[in-house]
Amino acid sequence: MTSPAFTGHIPGDRAYRRLIAGLFFAGVATFAQLYSPQAVLPLIASEFDVEPATAALAVSATTLGLAATVIPWSAVADRVGRVPAMAVGIVAATVFGLLAPLSSDLEILLALRLLEGVGLGAVPAIALAYLSEEVDAAHTAAAAGSYIAGTTIGGLSGRLMAGPIGDIADWRIGVLAVAVVCVASAVLFLVLVPRARGFVPLRLRVTRGPSLPERLAENLRSRRQLALYAQGFLLMGGFVALYNYLGFRLTEPPYSLPHTVVGLLFLAYLAGTVASPVAGTLASRFGRLPMLLVSSAVMAAGTALTLVPVIVAILAGLLVLTAGFFAAHAVASGWAPAASEPDARAQASALYYLGYYAGSSLFGWSLGFVFAWAGWDGVALAVLALIATSAVLAGAALRHRRAREVRGAGSGP
Repeated sequence: MTSPAFTGHIPGDRAYRRLIAGLFFAGVATFAQLYSPQAVLPLIASEFDVEPATAALAVSATTLGLAATVIPWSAVADRVGRVPAMAVGIVAATVFGLLAPLSSDLEILLALRLLEGVGLGAVPAIALAYLSEEVDAAHTAAAAGSYIAGTTIGGLSGRLMAGPIGDIADWRIGVLAVAVVCVASAVLFLVLVPRARGFVPLRLRVTRGPSLPERLAENLRSRRQLALYAQGFLLMGGFVALYNYLGFRLTEPPYSLPHTVVGLLFLAYLAGTVASPVAGTLASRFGRLPMLLVSSAVMAAGTALTLVPVIVAILAGLLVLTAGFFAAHAVASGWAPAASEPDARAQASALYYLGYYAGSSLFGWSLGFVFAWAGWDGVALAVLALIATSAVLAGAALRHRRAREVRGAGSGP
């Protein structure tokens, strides 16, 4: 239970700065290694002589392992504490991350990437629940946006390193270099992140509270929570698919760009770095639902721009859709634990990320068949359909606010 004397850190506090910095490095350690193979998928496909959809399993296997373990990690965090659980997960993931690029064949690579995902599941499963418990309620939306901005830096740095290094040397060297950076980031996380003050682990409580199935059921009974999980599932699925197959499109005629140049396209992630904290701040001011719907519309506009067969339009579209996606993700991911019952916040966050990475695994892989059958236009139109579906669900289920949620989150739709 939250201590009555502790109301949460506020911006300007030393502990607040350490919390944001620690979660920033956790984001780098997690997301750099999670997506580093995405920048070298054409090279992986070439070495193992497989189709794009099969090569994309190097990403999807990891996101699948992550999706499958976010709920178990949330239960571990409830029992032993938020920070210890995240620490164990990050350390395990970096070990498998160092081993994966040494794989002698595709099957071993995919197995190690799956295990890497199991470890990586700790951070997204726990980080936002930890943040919602440790930050003053009036600042949780903005703090969540800052955390998501840190994850974009992680995803960007992994891709930017792996792509050019892989093009010059070998994809294995590129992915290994990213894993080494993740080791350093994991150490910084362990040094910086402050101990939890807003949560007492179950093992230390006199009264244990609801069981894990009860905490899961509490969230799964809520139409609002289910709509938020659908945002992660649909928007992330479309976003990852676009990035997975854009490299294949641009390295083939008529563009025929080198892998180094294609790797630089991931600089578009900086649009997400900027958009995430801005979206969090605007959500605190104008409400989460309007910001979520506007962000989804921006993502759709960017996706539509990539249909224009001109490289400048494709690049502009990439920037716009990336900004829209991370703005929507910042709002939805921070909303889920804030809108949940206090004892079920870790499960609310875990269920959001279960949907988030399930969408990444499913659509990041399956839209490869759409790409093979209908080309880029088919992929872009499929993603537009996913965005439209997410917006309809959000408008239908997230319209009415509840007093408890506003008190707990500091903002409402």
